Amino acid sequence: MDIKLDVTKSLEQNAETYFNESKKARKKIEGARIALNRSLMKLEELKLNRIKELKEVKQKVEIKREWYEKFRWFISSEGFLCIGGRDAATNEIVIKKHTEKGDLVFHTSMAGSPFFVVKSEGKEIGKATIEEACQATASYSRAWKLGLSMQEVFYVNPDQVSKTAKPGEFIARGAFMVYGKKEGMTMELGIAIGIKDGKIIGGPVNAIKKNADKFLIIKQSNDKSSDTAKKIQKKIGGELDDIIRMLPAGGCSVG
Repeated sequence: MDIKLDVTKSLEQNAETYFNESKKARKKIEGARIALNRSLMKLEELKLNRIKELKEVKQKVEIKREWYEKFRWFISSEGFLCIGGRDAATNEIVIKKHTEKGDLVFHTSMAGSPFFVVKSEGKEIGKATIEEACQATASYSRAWKLGLSMQEVFYVNPDQVSKTAKPGEFIARGAFMVYGKKEGMTMELGIAIGIKDGKIIGGPVNAIKKNADKFLIIKQSNDKSSDTAKKIQKKIGGELDDIIRMLPAGGCSVG
């Protein structure tokens, strides 16, 4: 390595000049090392965040969506699938396309009530399932929004439900005529929201207690459903939109 000396300076002065320049070079190297370490740490942080995002995306993909999830639904404590309408259109679909012989159909006399159907799958529907279906029908009716604590629910066989109106009467979309003898009971309103294998489930309290990994009781109140859904999400996890879909129409809060 060649060293250039300034002939106008003494040997000591030349040595001091090179010493000062070497100090500056060392500071630059140290600064570059610090900057490099910061960049490597930031890169590692971005890498970890990306891995986390990919895991979340994978989890969402792995949560299979079933055909009945477009409706209100729950699995009873006895293992029966129960589906209900969200509005006039889905009431129509539930009764016309997803009701078969052996099933039970639930409704209230209140305008705008959902129709719920317990799918029997060839098995005898037990008392616990009937009570849970009654509670779901009552809780997802206008009774919740009106602040009623109890609501009468009746249930019939599918062949008693018809779109044929009596002479001079008109049946609106989502509504049906019910003929013959009705069985019924007065049920206390009650809903629970839970999570099972990463999927949000909601419905009558005993059914959710039986099936959920974690759950919360929901009560009637004036709180906004969206605010309550956020509180539920913080406590049990799950997708916010899925939680909102499980809540009854009208205000509610965590019990």
